[in-house]
Parts: sequence; structure tokens; C-alpha cells
Amino acid sequence: MPMSTAIRVLIADDQILFADNLKLMLETLTEDIRVAGIAYNGRQAVDMVDALAPDIVLMDVRMPELDGVQATQAIHARHPEQKIVMLTTFIDDTYVQDALFYGAYGYLVKNIRPDDLIASLRAVHRGSVLFSPDLLSSLARNIDARATEDAKDREAREIVKRLGNREKEVLRLVARGYSNKRIAEALFLSEPTVRNYISSIYAKVGTKDRLEVISIAQKVHIEEEG
Repeated sequence: MPMSTAIRVLIADDQILFADNLKLMLETLTEDIRVAGIAYNGRQAVDMVDALAPDIVLMDVRMPELDGVQATQAIHARHPEQKIVMLTTFIDDTYVQDALFYGAYGYLVKNIRPDDLIASLRAVHRGSVLFSPDLLSSLARNIDARATEDAKDREAREIVKRLGNREKEVLRLVARGYSNKRIAEALFLSEPTVRNYISSIYAKVGTKDRLEVISIAQKVHIEEEG
């Protein structure tokens, strides 16, 4: 497939052998994914996004110069629509939250199967937000461990139930892993309007952590409604 019609991926990883093998794997196993370039540190990743405008950045978390989260922040300051997927060995919810805050579309661990990684890149290209199942399980355990009061958890679920109808529609799509853009398209709203609804949901639930909101929504099975 010509580069102009393929999904163009920028790999950002300081492990040269891993990055080169990842490029070889993607281009050998697929006809619709091509590697536009490889950045070996976070600062180089920022510069290469400026120069190459890839469809997706596959970003390692721990790199020299700028780490993956810092590079994600810098890239989104210049290119708010850039799709970035974090790829790392470490299942660390702090990094997840920071990467999400700065606009990452997904967070996968490096032991992912090649076909699952390829499917994930295609899904992100279509607008999905995604996370490794191992990561979601780890985050769920961490969130449960931090929930020291059952009463607070019940109160949060009651707050979700008392949300307005449109807020519930937005929350349902958030719980399904939709990005703000996909929510806007699905509900025929503008992205700023979606962000306003999400801000209102955060305020009512009492958190600014998207993953915690997803966890709470799933506890009341709101994602299964509609």
C-alpha cells in the first residue's frame, strides 16, 4: 500500500533493537501500516511529529531528554489532534493518568501480541481510545484498594444515577472507551460541548480522573444501557 494511503506510524523508543524490530514486524505483517520514522528520545519525537505529521505516535514512556509523558504534553501543545499510544513495559497508573491528561489515546504494555498491537493501531486510527486488559485490571485493583469507605463508593454511584439524561449519554460512551471526538460524532454535539459535559460529570462525581469515572460507571453498568 502506498505511504500516502497507509496508516503512518512514528515509533518513539530509545531501545534501538526493539524499535527496529517493531518497525520490521509492522511492515512485514501488514499492508496498511507503514513506519514514517523512529525517534530514539522524547525530544526527537516532538521534532519528528512536526516534520512528519504521522497518523499515530507509538510512544515509549521511559526515554532520555524527555520521557514519553513529557513528549506527549509537548506534542499536544502543538498538535492537539495528534493520536498517541503509550507503549511500555511498566503498568503504572500514575503514568496512565498523566498520559491521559495530556491527550494519549491508549496505553499498551510491550508484551502485547503482534496481532493485538496491529488491531489496536487500526482501532486508534478509527478514533478509539484503548487500554491493555492487564493495565485495566491493575488500575481496577488500585482503585479498589484506595476505596477505604464503602459509603463513599455508594455515594459516587448515587451521584452517577442522578446525572442528567445528556450527561448519562456522554458518560455511557466514556465508559465504552470513546474519545471526546467520537462522543461528539455519536451524539451530534461539538467537542467543546462534550468537554463541558465531561467537566460537569467530573465535578458531580468528585474526580478529574477519567479512568476512575470509567470504573465507577462500570460498577453501575451504565455502559450496558442504551
